[in-house]
Amino acid sequence: MIGRKRSGYCDRPETEIQKKRANVLIKNLHSRHFEACYCADKAEALKKALEWIPAGSSVGWGGAMSAQQIGLLDTVRTGDYRALDRERAATPEERKAIMKQCLGADVFITGANALSMDGQMVNIDGNGNRVAAIVYGPESVIVIAGMNKVMDSLDAAVERARTVAAPQNKQRFDSKTPCEVTGVCADCKSDGCICNQILITRNCNPPGRIKFILVGEDLGL
Repeated sequence: MIGRKRSGYCDRPETEIQKKRANVLIKNLHSRHFEACYCADKAEALKKALEWIPAGSSVGWGGAMSAQQIGLLDTVRTGDYRALDRERAATPEERKAIMKQCLGADVFITGANALSMDGQMVNIDGNGNRVAAIVYGPESVIVIAGMNKVMDSLDAAVERARTVAAPQNKQRFDSKTPCEVTGVCADCKSDGCICNQILITRNCNPPGRIKFILVGEDLGL
């Protein structure tokens, strides 16, 4: 009969789809030696992230809007951790020094501009400090990513990073790049370009150093 629910039918099918997609992605991330888990919401994601940050750890971050949205950065700032927070710097020189300290942190927190279903992560950076820390330095890297960041292919993930995440992120600055003015990527070489470094992280070495928390809510840009 039209309109009748099947036995066990979910009232929120999009949630079930997210879980199923997350399970596939987690399997593929594990095959690439990443740690990964799925959390249904921001509260669950925060709890899981804190399990991965030992008390007393030095903790840095960069481009971590998703981590801010789940409450992780505020918890680190007020908890039993040594927060390497560049926003608390009194001078440009101190800010730069803190960014360098993040490269030697016990834990580095970041978001992802995009992920592909086969388990690869794409990030774009202007200064390079965030992608540098993902590649090398911190003992552990925790990536907070909403399922809205997950694309079906690597090409689609790169396109999302370039044409969706970067133009939206650029609205927070004032340097009049083409995407800041029009909202559309122009593949520019402007002085204020934030697409200077494009990092594809396809494998994790040493195994388990990079840890993903996939969240069943839209997070970040």
